[in-house]
Amino acid sequence: MTFIYQRTVRFEDTDAAGVVYFANILKICHEAYEEILIAAGIDLKSFFRDSDVAVPIVHADVDFFRPLHCGDRLSVQISPHPINDSEFEIIYEIGLADFDRPASRASTRHVCIDPVGRSRKELPSKLRQWVQH
Repeated sequence: MTFIYQRTVRFEDTDAAGVVYFANILKICHEAYEEILIAAGIDLKSFFRDSDVAVPIVHADVDFFRPLHCGDRLSVQISPHPINDSEFEIIYEIGLADFDRPASRASTRHVCIDPVGRSRKELPSKLRQWVQH
């Protein structure tokens, strides 16, 4: 399942050179992650407060191909991919709204754990269904 999140680059996203600050690409990806969860019918309040499970990001990486500037209209293509019963990855392709080619590509890997014992757990059913579609 590919989801598209659109957003305008804000002044606060940029650095002194006038381009999106490298760490803010991950911030934009996380915004897109939250939006795809909402679109999948997952209640964010309970998802991030659920005391039975936590789903931290355990790895992230970003490649940059060309700069993005304040005022650029972005299109973020998001694709979740299952890894195993407790882990999934999300691929993000970030480009201008016309999306002729990506300006950046990122990925985040998430693991479902017991928040107290920090041991792996199976993904909750709603999250597993979302990842597998």
